Amino acid sequence: MCLLLWELYPNLHFPVTFFISLTLEHKKGELKSKSYTHTRAQKYNMKDGSIYGVITVHVFDYAAQNLPLNSFLCLSFPCALPHLSFCFASQNTTKRSSPSPLSLSPFLSLSQHILRKKMGSASLSFLKQNNIIHLKILMVLFLSCIPDRTNLCSNNSFATLTVPPRFNSTNISLSSLETLTLDGYFSFENNHHAAKDFGNLYHFLPSAVLHPKSVSDISTTIRHIFKMGSASELTVAARGHAHSIQGQAQAHQGIVINMESLQGLKMQVHTGDMPYVDVSGGELWINILHETLKHGLAPKSWTDYLHLTVGGTLSNAGISGQAFQHGPQINNVYQLEVVTGKGEVVTCSEKQNADLFYAVLGGLGQFGIITRARISLGPAPKMVKWIKVLYSEFSTFSKDQEHLISSENSFDYVEGFVNINRTGILNNWRSSFSPKDPLQANKFTSDGRTLYCLEMVKYFNPDETKTMNQQDIKNLLSQLNYIPSTLFLSEVSYVEFLDRVHVSERKLRAKGLWEVPHPWLNLLVPKSRISVFAEEVFGNILTDTSNGPIIIYPVNQSKWNNKTSLVTPDEDIFYLVAFLSSAMPSSTGTDGLEHILTQNKRILDFCATAQLGMKQYLPHYNTHEEWQTHFGSLWEVFVQRKSTYDPLAILAPGQRIFQKAVRTS
Repeated sequence: MCLLLWELYPNLHFPVTFFISLTLEHKKGELKSKSYTHTRAQKYNMKDGSIYGVITVHVFDYAAQNLPLNSFLCLSFPCALPHLSFCFASQNTTKRSSPSPLSLSPFLSLSQHILRKKMGSASLSFLKQNNIIHLKILMVLFLSCIPDRTNLCSNNSFATLTVPPRFNSTNISLSSLETLTLDGYFSFENNHHAAKDFGNLYHFLPSAVLHPKSVSDISTTIRHIFKMGSASELTVAARGHAHSIQGQAQAHQGIVINMESLQGLKMQVHTGDMPYVDVSGGELWINILHETLKHGLAPKSWTDYLHLTVGGTLSNAGISGQAFQHGPQINNVYQLEVVTGKGEVVTCSEKQNADLFYAVLGGLGQFGIITRARISLGPAPKMVKWIKVLYSEFSTFSKDQEHLISSENSFDYVEGFVNINRTGILNNWRSSFSPKDPLQANKFTSDGRTLYCLEMVKYFNPDETKTMNQQDIKNLLSQLNYIPSTLFLSEVSYVEFLDRVHVSERKLRAKGLWEVPHPWLNLLVPKSRISVFAEEVFGNILTDTSNGPIIIYPVNQSKWNNKTSLVTPDEDIFYLVAFLSSAMPSSTGTDGLEHILTQNKRILDFCATAQLGMKQYLPHYNTHEEWQTHFGSLWEVFVQRKSTYDPLAILAPGQRIFQKAVRTS
C-alpha cells in the first residue's frame, strides 16, 4: 500500500502513517465473541525501500456501536499535508440513505499479499510492474464506488476514529422524529461537532441532534423512541460540554441531546438554614459559581475544571480537593429531576423515588438524563491562601496528606502532584507564588528527580483578623515534613482559584494545542496499596511527566454515600490518581498518543497483576465481562436498575455497558 501511495503521490515525504480497519456485517448469532479490540494506527516507515508494521483486520459487533458496517482506510501524512479518509463502500449522499456494501474479499487478499512480501531492497525490485498496475486499478475501483469525492477529506487525526454512516433500519425512525411537536428542534445535517469530545479519541456521528428548549422536548423524544420498541435501533446520548474522554456522550447513528440548550432555564437560589440552588442539568458549574456568589453562597464541592455541566459531573462523581471534607458533588445534591429511558419525567430525592435518585448519581447516564438538580450551598469566602511545597519521598508525602484529610482543623482544599524529571519547578511557580525563603529556594534543583507537590488552600475573608488566619496556617504547616526551601505562597480571589484550569485552557487554545487527543487515565487506589503502586508506576513505568500533570490525593470514604452507583475501593481511605496526558504534535515524528496508550496499559496491567483492588474513575471498558468485574457485587443491582429505568437500553450507548436489543426481520 505504501508503494502504491508512492507511485500515486511521488512528492510525499515518508515516513507515512496509516491504519486499516475492516468491519464486516454479521447476522444475529453468527458472531459469538464479545471481545472488541480498539484498533490503533500502525507505523509504516518507507526508508531504504522497506516497510515496517503489521496490517490488522478486525471484526466488530455493530450492536456494540464500536465501528460501522463499512470498511474504511485512514491515511495520515506528515503534518504539512491534509489527513485523508477513504471509505470503501458506496455512499449515497442523500439524507438518511443506505450504503451499498462493497465486497471486501479482494481487499483482504490484497492485505495478506502485501503482508507476506519480503521487503528490503532500496530499488524496490521485489515488486513487478504489473503488480503496481494491479494495485492502482484496485484503488481506482475502490474510489469509483464513492459518488461524492468531497467526503474523502477529513481533518481528523489518524489516531481518532471517525465513523462513516452504516447500514441500519433507522430511516423510518428518523423520519418519525420530524412529526414530533417540540419547543426546540432537531438538526439532521452538519452534526460533526456532536461526534467529538475532549478525549478526541473516538468520533461517532449521530443521525440527529436534539436542541431542546424544555424538559418536555427530551421526554417526548425518548418516549417516542421507547414506544417504537426493538424495531428501532435509535439510541440517545446526553451531551453537555463534551468533556468526556472515550466517546461516552456520543451515539453512533442515534440521537445526541445538546443539554446546553437548556441553560436558558433560570437558576433559583434559595437562602436560609439549608441554602440550595435549583439549576438545569445543562448548566455549567462556572455559571453556578457566579450566580450563587451574588448571594454570598457557593457549592461546597467542586471539580478542578468548572466548565462542565451539572448533569455530566453528577453522572460520574465530581471530585476535587474539597472532597475529603464534603465528599464528591454527588453527595451534595438534595433533589433531581430525571427523564428515564421510558421517557418518564421523575422528581427524586433521598425520600422520594430514592432508588432512582441513587441510581442516577454516579450512574454513567444509564438510568436517566438529569434535567434539573438541587445543589447544596454554603457560605462563600472571598479570598484564599494558596500554598505549595515539595517532598522527595513518597512515604512522607502521603503520610502528610493523610494527616491533613483526617484532622478536624485542616485546610479547605488538599491535592497533590507528581513531578518526574522536571526542570525548574520552583522557577515555574514564581510567576504566581512567592517563596517563603527566596535565598534557599534559589539553591534548590529538581533536575532528574521524582518530587511530590502538596497543594493546600485556606479560605478567608479580608475583614477577618489577618493574624488569626496566618497563625492557623503556620500551625498546620508546622505539622508537615516538606522540604523547607520549597514553601511557596500566594493570595488570590476565591473565583480565581476555582477557575484556575480555565486560564491554562485559554493559553493552550491560543496555541492550537487544546483539541488534541487526551487519553486520560483516572484510578482510585486503596490506601493500603498506594505505596506499592507509587513505587512501580512512578519509579519504573513513568520516565517523566512531560505529557501532562499527574494528580494524586487521598479522600475519606466516610464522606461518600455508598448507596449511589459509583464504585470505589473497599477501604476507609483511598487515593485518586489522575494521569491527565495530552498527545501533543511531535516535530520528530514520534507517535505521542501511542506512547501514552502503551504507558496506560502498562499501569493497568500492573494493577491487575498486583491485585491492588483499584477501581477506574470515569471508567472505560470494552467487554461485558470487564464491566461486571468493575462493579463487582454491585453488578446485579446495576443490571436490575437498568431493566427498571431503561429496559430497552436506549440511554448512554457511548459507555458501551449495555447493547440495545434490536428486532431484525
